[in-house]
Amino acid sequence: MKESILDVLLYLFEHYIANDTDPARDRDSLQNNLLQAGFSPAEIHKAFDWLDGLADRRPEPSAPRANGPIRVYAGPELDKLDLDCRGFLMFLEQQGILDADQRELVLDRAMALDQDELDLDDLKWVVLMVLFNQPGAEAAYAWMETQMFEDEDDALH
Repeated sequence: MKESILDVLLYLFEHYIANDTDPARDRDSLQNNLLQAGFSPAEIHKAFDWLDGLADRRPEPSAPRANGPIRVYAGPELDKLDLDCRGFLMFLEQQGILDADQRELVLDRAMALDQDELDLDDLKWVVLMVLFNQPGAEAAYAWMETQMFEDEDDALH
């Protein structure tokens, strides 16, 4: 089975984190559950490192900046994030869902994934996981969650 860090993270998020289980509290048990689910030890280790990086880089809450600077993307970011992804991040920032510090955290975590390219759906999951981990971002998380699952419902019809 060819899985990525994102696959492990999504599994963790859907089965544990979103259900208020603290992955840092019982890593051995979570690791055993992930192994039983078919994930490789290497990918599990990378996923826990990714989560540690997310926890370590929690930005301090700051006042929203009106008409802040425009984000210019560097070469590797352009390679990994297509125009749809970059436009979506700009949209989230313009709508007040992400502030500039949170956007940078999303970019950092997106770049930390072991994928050459991310599609818009993958990026939405990264945004959701970052917002879930941000104190005071409950409304933004709820909005993002609604958008994601609203899109899934539309696709079924």
